[in-house]
Amino acid sequence: MTEKDSTYHSKYMHRCFELAKLGESYVAPNPMVGAVLVYEDRIIGEGYHERYGEAHAEVNCLNSLSAENQQLIPLSTLYVSLEPCAHFGKTPPCADLIIQHKIPKVVISVQDNFHEVNGKGIERLRANNVEVITGVLEEEGKELIKHFLFFHQYKRPYVALKFAQTKDGYLGIKEQEVKISNEVSKRYVHQLRAAHQAILVGKKTVLSDNPELSVRHWKGKNPIRIILGNANDIPADFNIFNNTAATVFLSAEHKQPLSVSEILSQLYHKNIISVLVEGGADVLQQFIESNLWNEAHVITSSDDISRLSTVDCQPNYIKAPEIHGDITKTILLENDTIQLLKNTHDLSFT
Repeated sequence: MTEKDSTYHSKYMHRCFELAKLGESYVAPNPMVGAVLVYEDRIIGEGYHERYGEAHAEVNCLNSLSAENQQLIPLSTLYVSLEPCAHFGKTPPCADLIIQHKIPKVVISVQDNFHEVNGKGIERLRANNVEVITGVLEEEGKELIKHFLFFHQYKRPYVALKFAQTKDGYLGIKEQEVKISNEVSKRYVHQLRAAHQAILVGKKTVLSDNPELSVRHWKGKNPIRIILGNANDIPADFNIFNNTAATVFLSAEHKQPLSVSEILSQLYHKNIISVLVEGGADVLQQFIESNLWNEAHVITSSDDISRLSTVDCQPNYIKAPEIHGDITKTILLENDTIQLLKNTHDLSFT
């Protein structure tokens, strides 16, 4: 592929990525996918996977064409951010749709690693004389659907940790409501929630905070609420029982608490591809010590814990967990600093 071709293909693949992101929060456990149909350097159709169980990006792209552009389909190139599927799932195979419409050329960013596809879509297209180009902006394409790719490669959900701490390293104060992060950071957290299929907290966090665990301050679908513990231990009028999102309780049959491996195994079998772990301190520590996490979002306030406390109650200060990883991004949101860390200790995460 020449440099000119690469620049040309990159332009339209970037548009695929923009479209794909519109499905964030709505398509899991499927991946976000975008598609554009191009005729002589002009987009004549575009679409994305909008919601789980509904039409794929390629279908929506072809359905978007005007009547006068229908005749151009066999003369056009289809760009798609992920390999077209080759199996019957919730919808028919997109590879067959491309062949039926006699599209002569398909440009793909990422090969699908789901076992039902994994190169089969590309093979089927090429077997039917469709020219296929792969690997365009591949790393960017993989980053877009890292939850999906990780889930299918390692048979466990992609795990993101999130916590807010004071400048001197505390999460809060026992039996006292303390506001550590600011309102802008709260919107950041709700954006994070919208980007993950599920959110996980321990029973103690539910009992002490009565959280809703929703995306009230961001646009998106509320994540599935995963609670470590038994439903019978939570008062029936608590927010986690409202109808804004599904709530799943995970508890062990044996007396010992579930290990992190057992938690992730249960979530894998529930087809949950990504989980945001928000607390409390003990749960976060378990994930950190198990080394079964991919990334962490650590929000640090400019205040010390003593400035946030109404009374001197140092014995009740809750220490933030210690976490180590590569800092890949630092964001300043008013008086809060957010660091995004990547786990570098488990080779399976690279």
